[in-house]
This record gives sequence, C-alpha cells and structure tokens, in this order.
Amino acid sequence: MKTDSIEFNFKTKELFDFIDFTDQVKDFLTGTGIKNGLVNIQLLHTSAALIVNENEPLLQEDIKSNLQQTAPDSIDYNHDDFERRTVNMCPDECANGHSHCKAIHLLPSATFNFKEGQLQLGRWQRIILVELDRARPRTVQVQIIGE
Repeated sequence: MKTDSIEFNFKTKELFDFIDFTDQVKDFLTGTGIKNGLVNIQLLHTSAALIVNENEPLLQEDIKSNLQQTAPDSIDYNHDDFERRTVNMCPDECANGHSHCKAIHLLPSATFNFKEGQLQLGRWQRIILVELDRARPRTVQVQIIGE
C-alpha cells in the first residue's frame, strides 16, 4: 500500500463563498501514481463545510436559502455571548454561532473511491468548500491510500 497527501489553502471571500476544487484534487491524484484506493478529503474547520453536489448557481442560491432558514444569523446564539462563554476563545473572537449551527448539517470530510486512476464521482458531482462564516483562510487536507 502507498499513501500520499496534500494540503490546499484557500482564502474565502464572504459568507456562502462556494469554492469548487474538484479539478485540483484530480490533478493531485493523477500525480501520485496510485491507480486504485480511497481518497479522504478533510476540512480543518468548524464554521465551514464540504458539499458534494452540482456546481450550479441556482442550486447554490437554494442551498444558501436553506441554510439561512436552518440557522439564521439574525437570532441570538449562546456561543456568541462572550460574557458567559469561557472556552475556545481567541483574541479576535467573532460572533459566529450561526456558522457552527449551519455546519452541523453539512460534511467536515468525505471519502471517495479511486478506481483505475479515476476519482469516482457521479456525472454532476463536484467537491465544494462552502464558507459558513466570514472571509478567512481555510485549509483542506487530501490523502489517498491505495496501490
């Protein structure tokens, strides 16, 4: 068995920035020399998520609307009460309870089959990072194991 990995760094622009990085993953996998195996893609954040879906603008609007209804940013979240909250605080802490609540409905990671040198995706499936907070740096790790 052989393994290889890469880290992708993105700078999102705003809430609900959709970054399709499917082609970058495919390019990395081609360069590994591995022909068959499993690919794991993992986002290293709790206020962003991965989706595996169509990269279609009207669908993205539907996803935004759905997530806003699920966890609106216009209500109060305990996570945002800095008078009461005492853990996981940073010097530049922001009120982003809505982002974390949106993220629980999506994926932090996804695993794919890699067969005969090809990432196994359905016809319209794309691998997309979705920003659920504000503009910020985001890191995604990709690892393949196979032969």
